[in-house]
Amino acid sequence: MHFLPCYRTAPLLSYAFLSFLLRSLQISLSLKTIPCINSRRAAMGIVRSRLHKRKITGGKTKIHRKRMKAELGRLPAHTKLGARRVSPVRARGGNFKLRGLRLDTGNFAWGTEAIAQRARILDVVYNATSNELVRTKTLVKNCIVVVDAAPFKLWYAKHYGIDLDAAKSKKTAQSTTEKKKSKKTSHAMTEKYDVKKASDELKRKWMLRRENHKIEKAVADQLKEGRLLARITSRPGQTARADGALLEGAELQFYLKKLEKKKR
Repeated sequence: MHFLPCYRTAPLLSYAFLSFLLRSLQISLSLKTIPCINSRRAAMGIVRSRLHKRKITGGKTKIHRKRMKAELGRLPAHTKLGARRVSPVRARGGNFKLRGLRLDTGNFAWGTEAIAQRARILDVVYNATSNELVRTKTLVKNCIVVVDAAPFKLWYAKHYGIDLDAAKSKKTAQSTTEKKKSKKTSHAMTEKYDVKKASDELKRKWMLRRENHKIEKAVADQLKEGRLLARITSRPGQTARADGALLEGAELQFYLKKLEKKKR
């Protein structure tokens, strides 16, 4: 009776026997040799959920559910200026959002005239966050871009009967930089409207519209040059759209000063 092993001592004997075997075989038990039981969970990566965070009081939170794909921490879009390239991304609830990787056009609103035109984005010129985003021509919300003025010129000629190209002075001394700018914007002007061929009824309409109409000098100068400053108001990385509004008034003057300082 004394030599029979008790049910409590049996596990201890088995553990002692196993440890003896391991020592004899010289096998070291470490975390490196043990394979991960749930490899799928480990491969999830960075998560944006609050499941792994502590409570405000400092206590640990009990995780009672699996992690969702929608909570995955994804790479930033870094939308560049170039030919349109968009990739769909699945979001929570089976919805999809569009990740704009490259964009070159957008709808830009002209506030004082209460219209919007689809225009080509020519360049990124200013970003309050970082100059690196200007150098790499990254499109983000609230960045300042240069937009092709051709669609706005065309609308202005049709609505008011004023051809801004004809209003230019015949010959002006142009610097080399201005010549390069004009070359870039010249091929964008595809459609032209002849004001002289308009009917008498349309001319009467133009006269009525011109009575109380005023255009800001800085905006008019930009239209003549063929390049307008605009601010992007959409989120290209989330919606794959680079929509915005033209700069006018005090806002335009503020950014013109900023750009002059950068040139110096």
